[in-house]
Amino acid sequence: MNRVKLFALQVLVMVVFLAIWHVITVYPLFGDVKTIQFFFSTPVAVLGRTFNQLTGTEIYWHLGITLTETVLAFAIGSAAGILFGFTFARHELLAAVFDPYIKASNALPRVVLAPIFALWFGLGIWSKVALGFTLVFFIVFFNVYQGVREVSPTVLANARMLGMNERQLFRHVYWPSALTWMFSSLHTSVGFALVGAVVGEYLGSSAGLGYKIHEAESVFDVTGVFSGMLILAIFVIAIDALVTMVEKRLLVWRPGQSSTTTV
Repeated sequence: MNRVKLFALQVLVMVVFLAIWHVITVYPLFGDVKTIQFFFSTPVAVLGRTFNQLTGTEIYWHLGITLTETVLAFAIGSAAGILFGFTFARHELLAAVFDPYIKASNALPRVVLAPIFALWFGLGIWSKVALGFTLVFFIVFFNVYQGVREVSPTVLANARMLGMNERQLFRHVYWPSALTWMFSSLHTSVGFALVGAVVGEYLGSSAGLGYKIHEAESVFDVTGVFSGMLILAIFVIAIDALVTMVEKRLLVWRPGQSSTTTV
């Protein structure tokens, strides 16, 4: 689909959503307008609050804290997920031994771990990084593990017949196979890294976007809550765009991904 047309459709969805929200909260179609606005605010108020925050200076201090926690959780969790994913995929016995423990760890509710991490690491950034790590690690781990396991036995056999050693197999066979799976997981894990940071801030912090949302919620400032959520959404989209740029550079060899054309 043409990029301009796609962007126009995406903007149209947003405009329709805002229009419906505006009608419901401004016109008395479903009861008292003030009551509805108390629970849902209005799009004009939320966008106005967001604009005021983004043109100010305070919000960027909180954004910096949340960004630091998100980047650390994303980087450490992704690196660990890739490392363990490759290791377990290449060693079947190791994967079989640790399989029940990995599944049990992945099943643990992360919110339960937040107070434990706060106890272990304090209320600084590292308790939030630890929470984000637990969310990112398993997403990347399972995708990389599956990507390596999906390598075609025929391709492996042909590569070995050509005399490739384990290092060459890793570079030319396993790594390209896992890249697509890995970047698929990275797109998802960006959001989860942010969720871990924000939830940790929400449960106990003195700075960050999660703290700002909790602060607004504590005084029933629905406009402030929605404004914080909107800033978070903008934040995630920007980070995901960066991941997409890196993905396009690294996966340029894929069919349909290359920017070159034949005449």
